[in-house]
Amino acid sequence: MTDTAPVKSRVLLVDDDPAILRILGKSLEVDGYSVEQAADGLDALRMIEENPPDFLITDWDMPRLNGLELCRRVRQLELPHYVYVLFVTGNTGQNEMIAGLEAGADDFVTKPVNRGELLARLKAGLRVLDVERKLTQQAHTDVLTGIATRRLFVNDCRREFDRAKRYNVPLSCVMLDVDYFKRVNDAFGHPAGDVALREVARALAAQCRASDFICRYGGEEFAALLPETREVDAVIWSERVREAIAGLRINLSGKLVALTASFGVAQSSDEIQTPDQLIALADEALLAAKKAGRNRVVGQGELRNAVTGDREFVAANDLFQDALARDIMSSPVASLRHTSTVGEAVEYFLRYRISSAPVVDEASRVIGILSEQDCIATMISRDAWKRPIHEVMSRNVVCYDEATPVRLIYDFFCRVTLRRVILVRDGEPTGVISRSTLMRWLQHWSSVRHGWRAVSDAGDFDEDANSRTQIARGVDALLDRSLSLRARLENQPSDAVPILIEGTTQIQELCTDLLGYTRGPTTQREAQDLVSHFL
Repeated sequence: MTDTAPVKSRVLLVDDDPAILRILGKSLEVDGYSVEQAADGLDALRMIEENPPDFLITDWDMPRLNGLELCRRVRQLELPHYVYVLFVTGNTGQNEMIAGLEAGADDFVTKPVNRGELLARLKAGLRVLDVERKLTQQAHTDVLTGIATRRLFVNDCRREFDRAKRYNVPLSCVMLDVDYFKRVNDAFGHPAGDVALREVARALAAQCRASDFICRYGGEEFAALLPETREVDAVIWSERVREAIAGLRINLSGKLVALTASFGVAQSSDEIQTPDQLIALADEALLAAKKAGRNRVVGQGELRNAVTGDREFVAANDLFQDALARDIMSSPVASLRHTSTVGEAVEYFLRYRISSAPVVDEASRVIGILSEQDCIATMISRDAWKRPIHEVMSRNVVCYDEATPVRLIYDFFCRVTLRRVILVRDGEPTGVISRSTLMRWLQHWSSVRHGWRAVSDAGDFDEDANSRTQIARGVDALLDRSLSLRARLENQPSDAVPILIEGTTQIQELCTDLLGYTRGPTTQREAQDLVSHFL
């Protein structure tokens, strides 16, 4: 009796010879494998991206894309599971085998193919895949809830985000947080809190389709990724989950306890350039839901309407009420092309005395950020200097449109560990807001409120002579810095860029500080007129 492989083991056969495809395909199907076929490497690569098989059995010499290059590209893909690659080839020389193994091959079968040998090597591959699946499942499964970990979710999000962009299909992300969960731990203890989280995870999983991805994002926070789903439909889905969680009655220490959860929803769009940004926008909507009273669902579209309309989700009387990102941003010193090398980036950082820079693609859209730390981490070999920076840059960069209310960016910084965000207009970088930018802004408002009376309760510009004297002094400092910059440029005309960067940065910060003494569009225009008057 012939041993058969589980039906779930899928094989993709790739060969430009139809006769070999037919013979091998029939032989493997008899032994229980599910077989798909491709006539060349390009077709195979497309099929693997859409639905990766368990085994890839490929010929070496093929038109358009040969087996060696196909293997290399497969190993570069971020696939949901490992694909066991087996070469069927007449090229059995030592050099060919070394090249194949370096490209990522797992095993070889020589032509003409011996059926028994092929099946034996596939059985050996099944043992490898079984161990790999068990290890992957342990690494990617949250021990407490049994659903995916944050790490796996981020990988899934990246893959689905790229697929949504490629095929122009919608993709929605949902972030949810159990309301007042600390009270459960405080009242019943952490073991009871663990029981509650398992019940929430079970309610969440019960509402998912086979194509959906869910995870425990951290603590009492969960995340869901809904492929081919518009935001309006993701909101409806979230409402069902919210009602299911609200309907739970969890037995904790003999007492039935009810829970609620808050939800934030965001959909991918042309303006969203990275999966990290999609997650951040869903998290931003979640924060709005919690501020609006919890136990509710807020979509990013609803949040945008609130910001441009009655600003229900933005505090009405805070310091950032009328401030947009463009009002307080610092202009980025430079952007790097993703095709630049690490060596070129290092030279750029040293020459212009900067520590990081946004990375843009051919269309000048932000796709990442490169720092000195990223460069240092890869500068361990001579060849590393030739690597393109898109291989070593951080993709954990969040972009906001420069017309975004500062309050939303402030709330985002309060929830994440990122130190700065990139401001864009039509996808191109125009500025930066960092934590220090916001601290400087808040410091000046604190001085205004608790020091001299530059702002009245009504928000009007105070005509007090002392206030105007303070602003006049600031304008004098602005003039001094401008004259100093001109003198330095005249004395060192050969390499003026570092001097220009330093001087203009100082001038821009001083202008931002001067405008920080005012509130509202009208008073900011008055301050700008005042600056022009003194200059």
